[in-house]
This record gives sequence, structure tokens and C-alpha cells, in this order.
Amino acid sequence: MTAQLFAAPSANKEELEEGLALSPRFDDKDLVTAIVTDARDGHLLMVAHMNAEALNLTLSTGIGHYFSRSRNAIWKKGESSGNLQTVREILVDCDQDALWLKVEVAGHDATCHTGRRSCFYRRAVVVDGTAKLELADDHRHFDPKSVYSDPKPT
Repeated sequence: MTAQLFAAPSANKEELEEGLALSPRFDDKDLVTAIVTDARDGHLLMVAHMNAEALNLTLSTGIGHYFSRSRNAIWKKGESSGNLQTVREILVDCDQDALWLKVEVAGHDATCHTGRRSCFYRRAVVVDGTAKLELADDHRHFDPKSVYSDPKPT
């Protein structure tokens, strides 16, 4: 791996909140939350996690890399599907424990492994006193069965 491109978190609150050093505060599992939106229209595409290696890869390559908690591995988003995420901007929240990535999606312009543009394709509603899900977007940009030989998302 290349040299780490960011600093360890500062213990100084003012430095952390007002300083110009990127020093992400990873949680007790060494992860930071990454919110991902479309750089063109701001549409929410996904929420993921990054460890130090994923963040470093993203910063050094300009392509979105994340940490898969289910696979316990680094994952280059879109590597299997061709829907790579080119990062246009990374914003960091006030205490550096969350990142906002604005990306352009290649390929089918879909982020979700189900073939949809966004991982947020269902909405929660209450019907007759019971919480249910309804489809907010059922348009599939690609057929996941023909793209993935392994059913795990990429």
C-alpha cells in the first residue's frame, strides 16, 4: 500500500474542528461512515464505511473504495459491474467522523447491486397500523443475475 495520505486524529478539539489537516476519527471498529451522492444532482446513492486503507485508496486513485463489513474486506465499488465511482469531491463533517463523497458513476449509472441507481429504492410507510416497505424506484439499470456470478454485491 502507498503511504497514508492523512494524519492521525488530533486530541485538540479546535484543531480537529477548525484545522485544515485531514485526520479522520475512526470508530472502535476502525471505520468511518461514508455518505455517497451523485455529483450531478445530489441524489443519495449509498451509505458505506471506510477503514484507513479504503480511504487512502480512494484519495490516491480517485475511485471509491469501501470496507465491506460482511466480507471483512476492501471493496472497489463497481469493480465487477463496471459501475465505478469517480470521486469528484470529499467533504468532511465538523468532528471528522463522517465523510460525504460526491461521485460520478460509470457503466450503467447504477450503484446498488440490485441494479438500481440508488441503494435507497424503498420507502417506509404505515398501512393500517403496520410499518411496511413500498417501492420508490423499481427501474433496474442492469440485470444483476447477468452481471454477477457471485451473488455478493460489488
